[in-house]
Order: sequence, then structure tokens, then C-alpha cells
Amino acid sequence: MSDQKNPYNFSRADIHDGAIDAHIEHISHEFRAGFALLKKYPKSVSIFGSSVAVPEMQTYKDAETLSGLIVRELGYAVITGGGPGIMEAANKGAYEAGGSSIGLHISLPHEHMMNAYATESMKFSYFFARKTMLTFAAEAFIFFPGGYGTLDELTSILTLIQTQKIPRIPVILFGSEYWNSFRGFLKTEAVERYHAINDEGLNLFDITDSLEHVIEVIRKAPVSEWWRNIN
Repeated sequence: MSDQKNPYNFSRADIHDGAIDAHIEHISHEFRAGFALLKKYPKSVSIFGSSVAVPEMQTYKDAETLSGLIVRELGYAVITGGGPGIMEAANKGAYEAGGSSIGLHISLPHEHMMNAYATESMKFSYFFARKTMLTFAAEAFIFFPGGYGTLDELTSILTLIQTQKIPRIPVILFGSEYWNSFRGFLKTEAVERYHAINDEGLNLFDITDSLEHVIEVIRKAPVSEWWRNIN
């Protein structure tokens, strides 16, 4: 039987006892409930970053300040993965500015609790369902320094843009000291040595240390209805 605490843990034997049907039903529920939640927020920004950032760190402070600016100056909802660290900072900034602060939380064996600053939240069992909601939610994507999860979300979004599965939505990497190294690796290895991507692939994201620049990029970005009208 599958482990109910870990939806990814099932074997071929489960095919014969209905567990696969249960997984499919659960996946369908997460997609339906997730899209219903997102429909309430036609203007939103998704913010990603490390789950281990603490309030004393500058990245935490910047995420909190930026979210407050997004709410006060633009009136957009702020959507995060709902956890601690940068996610908490972004939700906190939006919450304390009186805006919509959305947390799309993931159930993990070692996971921290949902942060306390979401005005609305949803808990997911499946990473791919949650990532879809974080991707389809936004008019802009903002990435603070983070680990494997942050890099996974970033490269997934860049792939969708590169393959024209989604429009050219702004992808902003905040924190040049961290992200310039990422760009340098792509240029040296992926572009020049292995020719895995072309030079245009390096232009799919914008690196900055300026909160004001981020606000201006979001302000100029069109509000898109493309995903809400998929057939």
C-alpha cells in the first residue's frame, strides 16, 4: 500500500488495490481547488526564495519591503510557497501592507508549518500541482537567493518561456551577488562550452538589486488573461 504521508511512495502492487485511482482523484482535486483560488486574484506576483532565510538577513528584509511596495503601489496580490524564510518575509510584507497575501503550502515530512502571514492559503501534497499554481498565478516572477527548490522553480519557468508554453512574463532575480554567479555558469558552460542554450536564453531573466526597478518592471508588465482562457 502507498504511504499516505508521502504521495510519491507507491509501488506496482498499488495498481491493483485502487491506490492509483486515489492518487488521480487527489491530483485532480489539487488542480481544481488551486485554479479556483487563483481566479480570485487577477493581478498577482509570485515570489520565490530560500526557506531558511531569517529576519536578520538582508534578503529577508528586502523580500518583506518589496512585497509591501507591490501591495501599496500596485495593488497586486503576493503569492508564495507559504513556508518560512523568503516566503514568510514576502507574505509578511503583503499582509502588513493590508494586501492579499497568498500561501501555497506543501506537505513535507520535515516541513515547517505554514507561515502566519497568509490571508488565504492552500496545502498541496504534490510538488508539480503546487508549482503549476505558482507558475500560472503571476504577471511577474521574483526570485530571491535559494536552494534546489528555488532553482527548480526558476529553471522550470525559464523553460516554459523559452519553449513558448507561456508568454514572455518578467522573471526578476533579486540579489546580484548570488544571481550573477548563476548567469556566469550558464554563459561559460551552457552557452559557450556545451552550446546547450543560445545567447538569447541569457536574456530571459533580469538581475537587479533595486526594489524600485522591480516595481517599475511589474508596473509596465501587461496583465495577461492567457491561462484563464485555455481550452
